[in-house]
Amino acid sequence: MSRGRRLVLVRHGRTAWNDSGRAQGHADVELDPVGHAQAEAAAPVLAALQPSVLLTSDLARARQTCGYVERATGLAAKVDERLREYDVGNRQGMTSQEFRDAFPEAFDCWVRGVEDVLVPGAESTADVLARMVPALRECLGSLDDGETAVVVTHGACLKDALFELLGWSQQMEPSLRGMDNCAWAVLVEHPTLDGLRLTTYNQQVTGPDFASAQGVG
Repeated sequence: MSRGRRLVLVRHGRTAWNDSGRAQGHADVELDPVGHAQAEAAAPVLAALQPSVLLTSDLARARQTCGYVERATGLAAKVDERLREYDVGNRQGMTSQEFRDAFPEAFDCWVRGVEDVLVPGAESTADVLARMVPALRECLGSLDDGETAVVVTHGACLKDALFELLGWSQQMEPSLRGMDNCAWAVLVEHPTLDGLRLTTYNQQVTGPDFASAQGVG
C-alpha cells in the first residue's frame, strides 16, 4: 500500500521587519536573533521527519532558516526563486498604518481580502500561484513513495499555495490564520484518492525564547 509522499511547508524565522510589522515582499531582509533561535530550535524537529529533499526561497530569511535544516540533516538545499514571497510593490517597507495612509483604496481592498485595487508594482494572488504551485508540484513529483520534502518559504505565499494544492477556494483564505514564524504545515498524499491532505498546520517549537510575529513575508 502506498505510504504517500509528503510536503512540509515551513515559514522562515522572524526578522526585524516582522517584529516591527513592515511588509517585506522581495526585500532581502535577514533573520533577527529571535529568528535564528527559532530556526536552530526547529531544525532537529524537521530533521526527525527524515526529509530526502530540501527546497528554499532564494531570499535571505528563507535561506538562513533552511541553513539550520541543512546542517541538521546533512542535505544540500535547492534554491528556487519561485518560492519568494509576494512582491508587495511600493508597499515594501511600510507598516500597516503607513500602507493605509499612502494607498487607502488598496489598503481597504487588502483588509477585505479582495484585489480590485493593488499597490503599484504588487503581484496578484494569481501571479504568485502561477509560480509557487508549479514549483511545489515539481518538488512533490520528484519524490519516491513515502519520501518527504521540506520547503522553506514565506507566510502569505505559503498560505495561498496551500489552499491551491488542497483544492480549497481562495475565498476561504481569510478564515484560516496565517502561520507563525518558523512554523510549518504538512501535506500528505491521500492513500487511495488523488490529492493531498493537510495533516499538520502551524506546528512549531514553542516557549518564551521563541516569540513569533505576524507580518507580510
